[in-house]
Amino acid sequence: MLKIENLHAEVEEKAILKGLSLEVKAGEVHAIMGPNGAGKSTLASIVAGKEEYEVTEGSIELDGEDISELAPEERAHEGVFLSFQYPVEIPGVTVTNFIKTAINESRKARGLEEMPAKDMLKKIREKSELLEIDRKFLSRSLNEGFSGGEKKRNEIFQMAMLEPKLAILDETDSGLDIDALRIVANGVNKLKSKDNAVIVITHYQRLLDYIVPDFVHVLHDGKIVKTGDASLALELEKKGYDWIKEEVMS
Repeated sequence: MLKIENLHAEVEEKAILKGLSLEVKAGEVHAIMGPNGAGKSTLASIVAGKEEYEVTEGSIELDGEDISELAPEERAHEGVFLSFQYPVEIPGVTVTNFIKTAINESRKARGLEEMPAKDMLKKIREKSELLEIDRKFLSRSLNEGFSGGEKKRNEIFQMAMLEPKLAILDETDSGLDIDALRIVANGVNKLKSKDNAVIVITHYQRLLDYIVPDFVHVLHDGKIVKTGDASLALELEKKGYDWIKEEVMS
């Protein structure tokens, strides 16, 4: 599904990614871990198409098609979803209206008619129940006055409604208490299927108690330096990242 080869990228002429390669197949969950400054959020932003980063070498393919030149909204229409570390507030636009607009814009880009109101309401009801979201929550302005947990739950609701091929969760666990973490993780687990894939970017192993990855990758100095199964995350929790750095240096 996603194939990244020899990706080099910089921001303000500072190299961040330095030859990163990664392949994610449909049905898989990949966790990307690493110390601050390793390039985790940069990788997420570049795959999603954020324009402040310059790709200087390498390729990004989704389902065999190069998406390197596509704008962020075009990548979203192709099925890429990014859950932001710090979701923005949009006063005056309700959660429901925001998601209706997003879905219909995506359908329009694919040459489809707008989703009938009856079908939209049915889908909203089904997904909000799946994620244990109160209906009153959906009539609030997007992220305005939301707690950290509510913002993250709202992003998982957007993911449920948009049904992306590839969902990238950038530090979705930051600032969440255990109850909010469980609800968000349960939502992700319920939305997993053989036809989509998830990349979870996190500092901490605790999220991976709830979302069990097929692969764990350690990012260091702009490259993936170690890959393993879920047990690698437990090892990192115990040992920290210094041993990885020593391993790379030796």
